[in-house]
Amino acid sequence: MRRLWGRLTSVNVQKAVWGLDEAGLDYERVEAGGAHGVVDDPAYRAMNPNGLVPTLEEDGFVLWESNAILRYLATIAPALALPADPQMRAYVEQWVDWQATSFTPAMRDAFWQLFRTAEPDRAVIAASLKKSEAMAAILDAHLADRTYVVGEQFGIADIALGCAAHRWLNLPVERVERPALRRWYARIAARPAAARALGEPIG
Repeated sequence: MRRLWGRLTSVNVQKAVWGLDEAGLDYERVEAGGAHGVVDDPAYRAMNPNGLVPTLEEDGFVLWESNAILRYLATIAPALALPADPQMRAYVEQWVDWQATSFTPAMRDAFWQLFRTAEPDRAVIAASLKKSEAMAAILDAHLADRTYVVGEQFGIADIALGCAAHRWLNLPVERVERPALRRWYARIAARPAAARALGEPIG
């Protein structure tokens, strides 16, 4: 039995759902987090002491942190296998980490102000958008002559950054047009496995 705990409005749950569907693995998704609660229940905290989502549960094996889940899936699912070349593999790791440490954090304040705050602070939003534009520019430049984030094969870096890009491109704000980022996002978002992950509103 394989379960994924988390709500689809969470960008981190989206990554895990997309990864599981790309891997072709059967699983049950259990609503948790946000309005669904659950994450503060003792049973859930016993699995994930952070009280966050997602959490993957597999016959007694429990794993949290969305990018750790993606890396795990890459080790068990041929469709998501990491490149054999050590340097190419390191590039995948680099971009997966960059999503978590740079791109998503840059837009976090704008997202929270726009979707989670009754009276948004426009100065906070502007500062967050400025940081986000810098990150979007980096990704756009990287994708200018590439089909996927790393190499010629879709992989977990595309999933991690694709979910972040989905949030960025759907924030109700004006943004600089990034043609390479848009082309790449349209390509990967059209994959069948992306449908469930990206089908919910970002708020």
